[in-house]
Amino acid sequence: MSSPSGPLSDITIIDCTMAFAGPFGTALLADLGARVIKVEPPNGDGFRSVPPYPPHFHQPFKHAAEGADYGMPFAGVNRNKRSLCLDLHDAQDQEVFFQLCEQADAVVENMRAGVMDGRGLSYEAISARNPKIVYGAIRGYGDPRTGASPYAEWPCLDVAGQSVGGLVEATGDLFGIAIADIYPGTLMALGLVSAIHKARRTGKGEFFDVAMYDAMLTLLRANVASYSLTREQSKPGRRSLVPFSLFPTSDGRVAIAAPVEAHWQILCEAMQRPDLKDDERTSTNARRSENQDFTEAQIAAWTTTKTKQEIVDLLGGRVPVGPANTLNEVFADPHVTARQMLDPCELPGDNPDISLAANPIKYQHTPTHLYQRPPRLGEHNAEVLEEFGIVKTGNKGRA
Repeated sequence: MSSPSGPLSDITIIDCTMAFAGPFGTALLADLGARVIKVEPPNGDGFRSVPPYPPHFHQPFKHAAEGADYGMPFAGVNRNKRSLCLDLHDAQDQEVFFQLCEQADAVVENMRAGVMDGRGLSYEAISARNPKIVYGAIRGYGDPRTGASPYAEWPCLDVAGQSVGGLVEATGDLFGIAIADIYPGTLMALGLVSAIHKARRTGKGEFFDVAMYDAMLTLLRANVASYSLTREQSKPGRRSLVPFSLFPTSDGRVAIAAPVEAHWQILCEAMQRPDLKDDERTSTNARRSENQDFTEAQIAAWTTTKTKQEIVDLLGGRVPVGPANTLNEVFADPHVTARQMLDPCELPGDNPDISLAANPIKYQHTPTHLYQRPPRLGEHNAEVLEEFGIVKTGNKGRA
């Protein structure tokens, strides 16, 4: 496909986000068809220079008419977007920015509270020129407009966000992926679409934000409810549903979830341990939870004698089970092929083709696959300005 076809193809978003959290959210919206204009400073989104790089990589601030000027992490969250270079400290470029916002449904950013305000580009200034616009922000600790935080001015990155919101102590460690970026970005996308829906109905937009701290706390809703009653901190690794964990195999690990009694019965038969059905330590989920270490030890003694695939062959389709796949195994899985979850993507210049994770929201009649590769820095300057009918004298960045 060469143009967006998703259900949001009538929405225009001015995307001032950088790094990971904001771009992840706007990539979801772009996959769904939104027209996303990625506004970057003259030296580009710093995430462009994060490795690994394609063979013919050019530093973002250098002219890269032929090669790619981004690493693969940037490519993963900036598909289906166009890049426009603007220096938002410059009065002329600020006016271009305002003219873009006048024709847009939304503007989003993930800077610290007050940064855009200090440049004269606040929500209030933008909405004065376009009352229908929605302004979405991702902050570490929120924006004073929606609730003052004592940490509002603090910078925040993923590891801090995971920690302050209670997630690290609930799980026992940091997530290996940037969940404190990914989840706020996802919530921002949901909030943006919801606010645009209201703006189109009422004729008035509004400001909203997603705090990384708040998003992590939201992930712990069940824990919060339990703690509010018991005032007891749940211990990492202790479960109210058993079995519901990873177990070692001869070639890796496999997840098995059988707290439901029907599944537990099947698991006992597969393990050739019918005695566990009636054992007072394992006969019900409540008893298995009280005797978690014993229960998991019985299962592990069985799984360690088999491969991941052997466990899946015995339990698949009957008990919730999943091998802990490596990405090599994910790429080879027939599910991934059947669901078209890897989008082939051509890189600019003499570079090998790559694959990008596809949009997981699948519509029966509306395709939402990749239609435009990640952009070079400022690649669409002239195209976007012409499309918006903006005349700009001089040119900062690359056209």
